[in-house]
Amino acid sequence: MAQLMTQRTEASETPSSERVVVIGLGYVGLPLAVRAAEAGLRVVGIDTDEHRIKQLGAGDSYVEDIDPERLLAALDGGLLAVTTESDAAAGFDVCVITVPTPLREGAPDLSYIENAGRAIAPHTRPGSTVVLESTSYPGTTEDVLAPLLEAGSGLTAGRDFHLGYSPERIDPGNSRWRLENTPKVVSGVDPRSLEAVEAFYDRIVTRTVPVSSTRTAELTKLLENTFRQVNIALVNELAMCARPLGVDIWEAVDAAATKPFGFMPFHPGPGVGGHCLPVDPSYLSWQVRRQLQHDVRFVSLAQEINEHMPQYAVQRIEAGLGRPLAGAQVLLLGLAYKKNTGDVRESPAVAVADLLLARGARVRAVEPFAVPAQLPADVLCVELTGEELDVSDAVVVLTDHDCFDYELVMSRSSYVFDTRNRCRAPGTDLL
Repeated sequence: MAQLMTQRTEASETPSSERVVVIGLGYVGLPLAVRAAEAGLRVVGIDTDEHRIKQLGAGDSYVEDIDPERLLAALDGGLLAVTTESDAAAGFDVCVITVPTPLREGAPDLSYIENAGRAIAPHTRPGSTVVLESTSYPGTTEDVLAPLLEAGSGLTAGRDFHLGYSPERIDPGNSRWRLENTPKVVSGVDPRSLEAVEAFYDRIVTRTVPVSSTRTAELTKLLENTFRQVNIALVNELAMCARPLGVDIWEAVDAAATKPFGFMPFHPGPGVGGHCLPVDPSYLSWQVRRQLQHDVRFVSLAQEINEHMPQYAVQRIEAGLGRPLAGAQVLLLGLAYKKNTGDVRESPAVAVADLLLARGARVRAVEPFAVPAQLPADVLCVELTGEELDVSDAVVVLTDHDCFDYELVMSRSSYVFDTRNRCRAPGTDLL
């Protein structure tokens, strides 16, 4: 077995003998592992990506919500260790699975969950607890994960070991609502499992919300993100209609938001991104079609509208330029899917960049947060300077990072297309 990477300092709470394993150290797993260590639990984080493990072992966090100081404090106190070896799960009391669940040709790919289940099954003992946090369709915990754990351990879920589901609610870059103060939905395959899952999360979050079944908890996650997908699609479609009608959609949304009941503001943009919104509603649609032979029409329509937004943005840019995009120099502000983060997963800004390149534009981008290796190879990353603005035929605000100098953008650009309502100067072309 590879040696676990650990280091020095004291945790914020009295260490516990309880041993926690977190499988998958991405945007969900790493904050969970660090928070559990801060709560005094002994944590082993497992990830198959060797580069990630080397980064973490050196105290280098690739997740914005976990700064290096927090990571180093957990590592140095001896309460957090990280490794690529699944055998490090041996002897766990609680194992939390936080692996990706991508779509492959429109169908859920549960291979990461299945691999994690097979890996920890031999280490599952009587009285231990396994929790799935990865987003999936209702029934995944009981119908997919449970049989793998039972086959590999010789034990029965609910009777011999505890099994539950708790949907992740990580919002990258949100400094107000963090893992520890966001209410945590918890569930179990039986009452004793629910009790064990709730007891674990009560150690690391301020409030748990128990529900009656793992299927309910799985649907809760899909409902949360489908709600956002549908409402964003609604305001995106209205944005496309409002401009020809001579209406400022941003002003209309702000005015509607003054109503103290019956309305929640959503804002238009170049599309939706991240792992959740472009993917999660498809899990719901896929399962409903497979099991009930029924189409969730709101979801299908919302996805169609939001997937069209990058193309609409490119059409607007070309119309605003008043010339073909071929040969035009376009400067993109932001490529992450969300402001003040470097998360480019399913980013509509990247889709816009690809479409511009396909139309023959010369594309440059300012993206201070994302790792350059994750950005389109044909997009040159530059600094936001007056000189860059001067030589750009079009400047496009795609991700409204707070660090951008929007006053400079408005004063030095010949044409600005703003999908985020940050440049309100006369002449700015708003989505």
